[in-house]
Amino acid sequence: MPSAASTPSVRPTDQRIWIIVPTYNERDNVDPICDAILDTVPQANILIVDDCSPDGTGELADELARQRPNISVMHRQAKQGLGRAYVAAFRDLLGREADVIIQMDADFSHPVRFLPSLIEPLTADRADLVLGSRYVRGGHIPRWNILRRLVSRGGSVFAGIVLFMPYRDLTGGFKAWRAAALREIDLDRLHAGGYAFQIETTFRARLAGARIEEVPITFEERRAGESKMSMAIFSEALGLVLGLRVRTLHRRKRTLTAGERPF
Repeated sequence: MPSAASTPSVRPTDQRIWIIVPTYNERDNVDPICDAILDTVPQANILIVDDCSPDGTGELADELARQRPNISVMHRQAKQGLGRAYVAAFRDLLGREADVIIQMDADFSHPVRFLPSLIEPLTADRADLVLGSRYVRGGHIPRWNILRRLVSRGGSVFAGIVLFMPYRDLTGGFKAWRAAALREIDLDRLHAGGYAFQIETTFRARLAGARIEEVPITFEERRAGESKMSMAIFSEALGLVLGLRVRTLHRRKRTLTAGERPF
């Protein structure tokens, strides 16, 4: 079972905003990304979730946690996918009674300067889930070639059409949640292990009635290390979207037959 590392206790007044940073072989990035996050949102706390990185990321994260009371570390026994890491982190932070929970990558592809833009719709009570979007007006991907753009944008368009979701960026991983919205999602029902997790959680939040807003971001190339993207991840996303659609139609048919609300 995953377990959190022993770290200095966090003062209750600091528990409002938590930022999850999942890591696997991110030793060169974990220290500077934590510095950048806390420089931008000094009132935030960081939960580093390390999947037993062989490059020593977890040990470095423990050292950072010993130095700063607003950094905690969760160590997982093996690499099990991004989705599993986030589910473990969600459970931990909901148990800590966090108010705002943010997902972001450790490699600087999600620039920390956009964190206030993601947080503001939640604190202003306009949204329950905020998507950092590359594809709304003002969003940019400055260094991608045409093939990567087509694959990424095509995946979002496909998921939106099949799952009847009007959002332009469904595959991005820069997201901010109101904790109450996460509590409405049955975390035990989340199946995706890779980037398809982003589609699945937004879909389930929408079914639960969450108010969802997109804000523009610029997606940058990682500063160090290697990308975790693969064809297997794309295949998982395709299968997940079709599976969600089939299960949703089946559920709608069953509940309508029983005279209940379809969702």
